[in-house]
Amino acid sequence: MLEAIILTVITAATPLLLAAIGELVVEKSGVLNLGVEGMMVMGAVAGFAVTVSTGSPLLGIVGGAVAGVLVSLIFAFVTLTLVANQVASGLALTLFGLGLSGLMGESFVGQPGIKLQSLDIPGVTSLPFVGKILFGQDILVYLSFAAVFAVSWFLNRTRAGLILRAVGDNHSSAHALGYSVIGVRYLAVIFGGAMAGLGGAYLSVAYTPLWVENMTAGRGWIALALVVFASWLPWRAVIGAYLFGAVTVLQLHTQALGIGFPSQFLAMLPYLATVIVLVAISGNRRATLFNTPSSLGKPFVPDR
Repeated sequence: MLEAIILTVITAATPLLLAAIGELVVEKSGVLNLGVEGMMVMGAVAGFAVTVSTGSPLLGIVGGAVAGVLVSLIFAFVTLTLVANQVASGLALTLFGLGLSGLMGESFVGQPGIKLQSLDIPGVTSLPFVGKILFGQDILVYLSFAAVFAVSWFLNRTRAGLILRAVGDNHSSAHALGYSVIGVRYLAVIFGGAMAGLGGAYLSVAYTPLWVENMTAGRGWIALALVVFASWLPWRAVIGAYLFGAVTVLQLHTQALGIGFPSQFLAMLPYLATVIVLVAISGNRRATLFNTPSSLGKPFVPDR
């Protein structure tokens, strides 16, 4: 029973972690992209469509990442090149993604999908309890942890990561030093789009191999909240993602056990937890301001 619960928590947390770690890099560069939900749902429909069309879940994952990148480029062009308002553009991107994914996925509704297979290492995966948990996950679960490690190393141990953080903290000073603020932010937004697309593809290829309209169900917004919960620190994003994954699983198990709570209340538990966590974090204003990129959400126009 405990093993099954842990496995379910892992699958519920993985798309959140993938999308959150991508958005964390975007915000570290000083860009606020509220279109994570739109990029995730486009990744979900593209991942499912490519998987069904080719018969390969791995190609579906790639298709989901590409779809996330393409949608993110729209946001990058509008906000970084045309210097449109980032908040309004991000909200528009979410609405655009939800509408376009519904149109693109209409013909795929009701079709059976092909599930991404988990690893099966002979003699290891079959070990009691820890076998499936540690060595029997699908490739995207391991990729999510690899991404956390890589992003943490990149931001704290590399010159390129230092430049990205400098752009996010003071884009005028970074520009004065000769760094391409717009170029750095374009790359960060592209990375965030790819990770959000992977998170969406995970939902339609690994989590539940099917396509239904709006299947992300607000996970993109939770991923945005996770970045704040993590105080823009990659390893804290892991804790937050698995915390929210556990809340989601709690909702499902409570319904399965027939405990007398209204189904509507149980369905809103993950989002209620999001609000409670954000309120709790806002109480420590000093720590929040210390970790928040100073140029977050501020437009940058290079000297002509």
